[in-house]
Amino acid sequence: MIKFLDIYKQDKKIINLISSDIQSIIKKNNFILGKEVFEFEKNFAKFCGTKYAIGCGNGTDALIIALKSLNLPKDSEIIMPAMTYCSTAFAIIKAGFKPVLVDIDKNSPLINIDEINRKINKKTRVIMPVHLYGSVVDINKINSVIKNKNIYIIDDCAQAHGAKFRNRRVGSLSDISCFSLYPGKNLGAYGDAGIITTNNKKFYETMKNYRNLGSTKKFIHTQIGINSRLDTIQAAILNRKLSMLDKYNAKRRDIAKYYDENINNANIIRLNYSKDSVYHQYVICAKNRNKLAKILKKNKIQYGFHYPKSINQIEALKHVFKNKKFVNAENIARYGISLPIDPNLTKKNILKIIKVLNSF
Repeated sequence: MIKFLDIYKQDKKIINLISSDIQSIIKKNNFILGKEVFEFEKNFAKFCGTKYAIGCGNGTDALIIALKSLNLPKDSEIIMPAMTYCSTAFAIIKAGFKPVLVDIDKNSPLINIDEINRKINKKTRVIMPVHLYGSVVDINKINSVIKNKNIYIIDDCAQAHGAKFRNRRVGSLSDISCFSLYPGKNLGAYGDAGIITTNNKKFYETMKNYRNLGSTKKFIHTQIGINSRLDTIQAAILNRKLSMLDKYNAKRRDIAKYYDENINNANIIRLNYSKDSVYHQYVICAKNRNKLAKILKKNKIQYGFHYPKSINQIEALKHVFKNKKFVNAENIARYGISLPIDPNLTKKNILKIIKVLNSF
């Protein structure tokens, strides 16, 4: 079986160090906001090239906390792409605002920036691009679109840990950046976790308190916040894994490059990724996706669908978007299939995957 992602194999070299860290935390009984949390926040901020980082419970909470920190009017609209995971839209709604969808570019996982410009109105307060599959949105172009407008950028970086745009890390490109640290991410915990980065001290202080029930210190609550703290144990795990991230991202790029150069089948369309993508997913579009999925399964090659429904097609959101169509997002939802991009894939694994794809 060629696994889609083998987390144990990926972490095998540091598993003893992680186990030792966990035992140390248990002995100290310091499970909530222990020193390991602040160490990871400091290390992750340095890695991204930002002044501040705030650990939290998960990536969805990261988006909610970021939105809440801006003190936006209640009728604010947040522009986001029609192809992403449901959390992006759910977070906007949970924060009390209205998501406005924009289609992605053709054969690309990234939001169409020209369409962003057409959707902006007097209620638009935030653009929320998603660096989907590890491909990076051109934030500079978005900044040009919103120049001299009272609009913030909060980028959803849940799939782009370590990616760069013009030599700057994702996490340092926008007003606020939000990461999921779910186990399957390029940088993943052993449970739910998230982190937020910013260079704005005011936003940082607000978000740091908001994630801890609005508390500046114990029993002092200056705002109504939420309970979304990064666990000390998860922070220790993430500190160990952060040191391996660039190495594994480089391996993902190598595998993606090999796919690019060797997949040769008229029934398969490859997507356009940004130059310094970290390939959280390697997605292709197949004219007969179900047939390809059966062939992959028969050959014991795991695969995924990211994502089988565009945001406007999700049952819980249909009433929000009222039968609006987003052709490019819906095409990836219908035809997209994710190939294994595990950094630990062997050459033999990759050759088998390509052979199966080219014979499809």
